[in-house]
Amino acid sequence: MLSILLATYGAVFIAEIVGDKLLYTTGVLATRYRPASIVFGMGAAFTIKMAVAVAVGDAIARLPRVLVALVTAASFIGVSITLWRKPDVRAPKDKDTRILQGTMVAFTTIFFSEWGDVGMVMAGTMAAKFVWTARAAPAVASAGVLSTAIVVWLGAVLAMVTKGGLAVTLGASVRNWIAGRVNPTLVRYGAVAAMIVLGTLAVLETLGILVD
Repeated sequence: MLSILLATYGAVFIAEIVGDKLLYTTGVLATRYRPASIVFGMGAAFTIKMAVAVAVGDAIARLPRVLVALVTAASFIGVSITLWRKPDVRAPKDKDTRILQGTMVAFTTIFFSEWGDVGMVMAGTMAAKFVWTARAAPAVASAGVLSTAIVVWLGAVLAMVTKGGLAVTLGASVRNWIAGRVNPTLVRYGAVAAMIVLGTLAVLETLGILVD
């Protein structure tokens, strides 16, 4: 289960690290509210959003092996293209500073924005992969399938909270801090390359070609 947790955490975090809307949003919130309240509200929002993503992935996991592999491949390709097309530097927008208070502000700001973003897509993809593998194993009971889905959900939530936590701690300047030391283009290329590698491995494992 630890390997599933780490794989999901890594995949979701890599998919999200290039995007920076959350960095700006939580960075602005951090200038007006206590960090603890922001993290709590953010965690609550991602808890629900990632549960929805995992539920979608669980539904996909009920499909035949080949279809699950195709959905997995399409998801990784879609995320890779999205990351490739993202601008290396994003200027703050007016809507990034339109903040309503504390935990509820953080919750509503994050919960009602960016449904179906790369983080959720990746969480659903990892759920489809790991839950399908669990269902395909004859010795795994339904409780094992459920625990697998929970571990995927936990890994996805932790990845998103980690990213948001960095923004709360360092503020919106985190993006500029990274850009000042690492070429943003290299970060984007690295994320795309990682997605391609992870996607290839996920598809091969789903098809049974690659065995853990």
